[in-house]
Amino acid sequence: MNRFVKIVLAAALCLTFGLAAFAQEPETADTTRYAPFDEGAPMLRSTAPKLYHIRNVNVRGVKYLDPNLIRSAAGLLPGDSLYLPSSYISNSITRLWNQRYFSDVKVGATILGDSVDLEIFLKERPLVNNWKFEGISRGKQKDLTEKLKLRRGTELSDYVIDKNMKLIKAYFVEKGFRNVEVTPRIENDTVRERAVNVTFDIDRGDRVRIGEITFSGNREFSDRRLRKTFKKTHKKSINFLRNTKLNEKDYADDKELLIDFYNSKGFRNATILSDSLYVINDKRIGLHLDLSEGNKYYIRNVSWLGNSVYPTEDLERIFSVQPGDTYDKKSMHKRLGIGKEVNPDDMSVSSLYQNQGYLMSQIDPDEIVIGADSIDLVIKIFEGKQFTINEVGISGNMRVDDEVIRRELYTRPGELYDRSMLMQTIRTLNAMGHFNPETLMPDIKPVSNELVNVNWPLEEQASDQFNVAGGWGSGTFVGSVGITLNNLSIRNFFKKGAWRPYPMGQNQRLSISAQTNGTYYKAMALSFTDPWLGGRKPNSFTISAHLSEQNNAYYFWQTSTRYFRSTGLSVGLGKRLTWPDPYFSLYAEAAYQRYKLKDWSSFVMSNGAANMLSLKFVFGRNSVDQPTYPRRGSDFSVSVQFTPPYSLWDGKDYSNPSMPETERYKWIEFHKWQFKAQWFFSLTRNQKLVLMTRAEMGYLGNYNKNKVSPFERFEVGGDGMSGYNIYGIDIISMRGYEDGALDPVGDYYSNAYNKYTVELRYPIVLKPSSQIYVLGFLEGGNGFSSWRKFSPFNIKRSAGFGVRLYLPVVGMLGIDWGYGFDPAAGQTKKSGSQFHFVLGQQF
Repeated sequence: MNRFVKIVLAAALCLTFGLAAFAQEPETADTTRYAPFDEGAPMLRSTAPKLYHIRNVNVRGVKYLDPNLIRSAAGLLPGDSLYLPSSYISNSITRLWNQRYFSDVKVGATILGDSVDLEIFLKERPLVNNWKFEGISRGKQKDLTEKLKLRRGTELSDYVIDKNMKLIKAYFVEKGFRNVEVTPRIENDTVRERAVNVTFDIDRGDRVRIGEITFSGNREFSDRRLRKTFKKTHKKSINFLRNTKLNEKDYADDKELLIDFYNSKGFRNATILSDSLYVINDKRIGLHLDLSEGNKYYIRNVSWLGNSVYPTEDLERIFSVQPGDTYDKKSMHKRLGIGKEVNPDDMSVSSLYQNQGYLMSQIDPDEIVIGADSIDLVIKIFEGKQFTINEVGISGNMRVDDEVIRRELYTRPGELYDRSMLMQTIRTLNAMGHFNPETLMPDIKPVSNELVNVNWPLEEQASDQFNVAGGWGSGTFVGSVGITLNNLSIRNFFKKGAWRPYPMGQNQRLSISAQTNGTYYKAMALSFTDPWLGGRKPNSFTISAHLSEQNNAYYFWQTSTRYFRSTGLSVGLGKRLTWPDPYFSLYAEAAYQRYKLKDWSSFVMSNGAANMLSLKFVFGRNSVDQPTYPRRGSDFSVSVQFTPPYSLWDGKDYSNPSMPETERYKWIEFHKWQFKAQWFFSLTRNQKLVLMTRAEMGYLGNYNKNKVSPFERFEVGGDGMSGYNIYGIDIISMRGYEDGALDPVGDYYSNAYNKYTVELRYPIVLKPSSQIYVLGFLEGGNGFSSWRKFSPFNIKRSAGFGVRLYLPVVGMLGIDWGYGFDPAAGQTKKSGSQFHFVLGQQF
């Protein structure tokens, strides 16, 4: 029988073993008793190998498995030939053991001239019909079943039981139940033969927390200071938010941080001689670390070897270590750009070389101990050759056209390899929103001593959004629906076969939205953006329009007699700047809006029309690494919007209080300034814990004090989410306070505002299908009636926590709980507890 047939039969055996265990009436193997045989002869005799013809292969001891498949799995088939003695039989035994369905395997032989009858004796293991748990909740049972990968029909063995017991204990120990006890119980199944049910009886006991962390051998630093170096391992204290469970992996990381701390203070030889865990009581354990601090070292001399591309003075300027400085290994490695301290965004000696094509450059700091407390640093540099990019490849894109991706790449064939351009490319691809930012990383492959290929493997994610939402605005419920297509291709509108389900591929954006509560309020908005107008330069083009109406027809059978209507159109052009760096951009927008009112008594104007013609300029810099869950970078913008100063030349006396409002506000005039900035910092090595800080302020000014614009003001307070918007009002969120609660009493909204935010974020899920993170925040802000009353330090304070859920189909959703520590405008009591809902990404 040929080798291919044997392989096929062996595969069939594995399948049959799994299915036969649950057959209602398993096929009974031939259990005829054969004559006794010598299990050792002639397989172990010290004789010359002889070729034998296999006459029969008899399988004994099996009841539920097919003997023919067993023979195939063993590779012992009637009609074949084999040499005896040889390793063939032992290999057959090994193959049967590897099936894991037998607790005993023996093979013997009966010699008849040139023929041999082989006897296979097996003892079948029982199969597990059900895995069960007792003593824990259903949720924990489900988690353990998935974690242990328990499946019905698997074999039962002491190894399987012992392995699962250890995994169960490790699962609960990680959650703080260090005294957990696991007892297995094996029972025969009442329905199926050769099947058993295994139950793990789990007694978690009390949760064990760290009661104390002590040190010995520390002369320079107190126990309290050393405990602060631990980021995740803490002893129980009045701070109930701290995790006081012992996690072995976190503890190992924290011990490294302890040594890093000593190294940063000059103690280069600091070591942990030993560490131990001891039991305080049933609910508390203690950790003790015995340290050897060693001597404190200082830098005596710094010298450089091997640098020819850059003068020593330039390298010293980046390194910034002078004779007499305290030895600080972490800072030195960070400035050199080596080891675990590499930060892709920081300037270092390594990045200096990498940015000029020296892909294979290496930096090796050699430390020479001089005496008891001095170090001479000899920094050896291997520069190598400059590498040129040979080919740039992209893969994984099915929805976005190749040319659209390639125009965003800063890595181009024929140019010098530049690591900074790799980082810039990652940011631009992330900003497109079509690719999974967690897996976006270039594949760098040198193809010679001077050429390198740069490949971009991409993992596409859904970017289009369809929103259906409801909100509360102006005392009524408002429903909204919207669709945003983020990968539209206008040029393919009339291309045959391009509608799948719409023509896509060019990264153009179309957004359509509508809000209504029936007859009382309705609004529509449309916008289109082409990020590369003309397809040759990254100059964006945006056009948008909107219309809305509010009236007094509160029920569908009524006819409106009063209304407030708003229409608007804007056109904008954006340009990416190359100086001072590629992160800067400039945007200009021209807009026209018209407001028309009829008998509308709840606003500054009651009748007539107001027109607004304005220009807006936005200058900004954005180096944020990704839009959904940023880990590093910053984003700031300065904007100014202004209208023509009509009051300077129209000859009207706006100080006259009897001037009709229709004439006063026929053409709206103002100048509006806003500044926004935010920064992101990763606080952990895995870059998951992120600190976000934000500051913003705005001011609406006027050319004539008697003609202050009733539009384009700020509403300060609340969640910042409103589906109800008729006229130009900027909604400034301020958690811990109700909508508009911080606007000055008696004024129509605010003419100036400030706001400061600090957020600590941690992700729960970071996948293309969904991204979830939790946050805690401190916030302060206020609204002001004029610039004279504006004060950057006069703020209302709040704190709280929240959660964000990003789904590619619907965008960002969230809920926050905030507590306002100060009274709202015109109030005397604290704002107190407030819940806020978030729809959409906020700046």
